[in-house]
Amino acid sequence: MPEREATLSMHLAALEADFPQKNARLHAYLEEPERFERLRRAAAGIDAGEPGPLRGQLLAVKDIFHVDGLPTRAGSRLPIRELAGREASSVTKLKEAGMLVVGKSVTTEFAYFAPGPARNPHNPAHTPGGSSSGSAAAVAAGLADLALGTQTIGSILRPASFCGVAGFKPSHGRIPADGVIPLAPSFDHVGLFGRSAAAITPAAALLCSDWANASASDQKPVLAVANGEYLRQADEEMLARFEEEVAKLQRAGYWVRRLDPFGDLGAIRQRHQLVLAAEATATHAGWFREHSHLYHPRTVALIREGRAIAHRALENARAAALNLRHTLSTQMRIHAIDLWLTPGAPGAAPAGLLNTGDPIMSLPWTQAGLPSLGLPAGKNAAGLPLGIQLVADFGGDESLLAWGADIEAALAEPA
Repeated sequence: MPEREATLSMHLAALEADFPQKNARLHAYLEEPERFERLRRAAAGIDAGEPGPLRGQLLAVKDIFHVDGLPTRAGSRLPIRELAGREASSVTKLKEAGMLVVGKSVTTEFAYFAPGPARNPHNPAHTPGGSSSGSAAAVAAGLADLALGTQTIGSILRPASFCGVAGFKPSHGRIPADGVIPLAPSFDHVGLFGRSAAAITPAAALLCSDWANASASDQKPVLAVANGEYLRQADEEMLARFEEEVAKLQRAGYWVRRLDPFGDLGAIRQRHQLVLAAEATATHAGWFREHSHLYHPRTVALIREGRAIAHRALENARAAALNLRHTLSTQMRIHAIDLWLTPGAPGAAPAGLLNTGDPIMSLPWTQAGLPSLGLPAGKNAAGLPLGIQLVADFGGDESLLAWGADIEAALAEPA
């Protein structure tokens, strides 16, 4: 057996040995009969030519992405036939690059807040975050090399922080969202989880439109800590760790400034909810008309909230969200900022599975459509992961990942 095929076979064998016990404990993936028979068939069909960086890697796919041969449930009780659709182009491209789809990873219902059964690998009594719950848990537990997820508020960056993995949300629209059940298209982002920024980069380069390879220059980026009311959303434990990481970066030669980028965080949060509710109502109009009794009460409340929103209010909120992007970009230019630096979440993963955590640390950047990268930043006293978030200007995805890999290395150095 050629060396590449032998390595792939060993990779699958190791996954198969760990999978039953780990997935029974964490519920990262939906159940699938004959999963490993399917994977062995897929592995046999991988092109035997020169391998690329993704060839033979294991992929978890959030269960709002359509994947040929696997049903889409979207964390809901709706009939599977209602949710069927053409395979997402992001999935197809990763498969064509030689990745193996391990399976569908657990999501909250329709990527909103009603939680699924996924658990945090660092402590199964805690949430892995949402809505890309299973995707983050699968990577953290070693049940996937990479995972596809989505973020409409904080559904990539928050689970990445809670599970101690890297999470990448590109500029809005940079990765096409076809073949993905939408929640609120104005804010929906397709993104990735991996064990590091470097691990995510090849997949991001493949999936992001018009990708131009970038490498970190000798000149370090100027970082700006997002201060004010926004930073005060983080708890004491997270703030203490965050300041330690800021100090570590300063010792490594990074220039750090402190600015308050948001005038009225409450208004930003309110606007986000307005657009989310209105667009979710439009997305679910047909399904909800036929199957409202099958929806979780939290999703029902969102859809009913959206029905009361006037078109003019929605258009004004969308315009204000775009203005937030322009405002942040202007601040970056005026103050010569390359990256914003923030906590990845308000704190560590909450106990229990009924609450997936507060997405406020991600919400404004998601609303502005700016690319974000979450990186692990150690653990709290209870052994739960904490993370940081880096945010670049719109379209700066390549530099974000290149700089992110260097920042990740700097944070890994002993204090």
